[in-house]
Amino acid sequence: MTGLTRHLPDEAATLALGAALARVCREGAIIFLHGNLGAGKTTLARGFLQGLGHGGRVKSPTYTLVEPYEVEGRRVYHFDLYRLQDPEELDYLGLRDYLGAEAVCLVEWPERGEGALPAPDLEINLAYADRSRRAMLRAGTPRGERLLARLGACRT
Repeated sequence: MTGLTRHLPDEAATLALGAALARVCREGAIIFLHGNLGAGKTTLARGFLQGLGHGGRVKSPTYTLVEPYEVEGRRVYHFDLYRLQDPEELDYLGLRDYLGAEAVCLVEWPERGEGALPAPDLEINLAYADRSRRAMLRAGTPRGERLLARLGACRT
């Protein structure tokens, strides 16, 4: 599968990448967000939601595990699995109810749900690069390939 790398010199660039991804995400998708604490996963999710037109607060769902949003008739579920003790907890959370074909699922710390989560359409790895960050995006499905192609064609 193909990939794309973006340099993120500051928070504004991370927000812009999230917004650009929202603009090209015309269908449901499962997007995994990887990275160390403070790497920008929640910032990217906030940019995605703002790119759809969400004007409210976007908080990390560290304690609730999932925050649902409905923006312009689109459903977005922001997961943070950092505090997940066992992937089986996702069954109690009702994970399958969130995975509708038209919903976008942004999943922070997906490795904590390994074995219980479906394969992602897109994986984004956020890493520190000196005083800035780097986003490495990799498609995992044909849907993810379409997302990357559209994202590669636009400017962020």
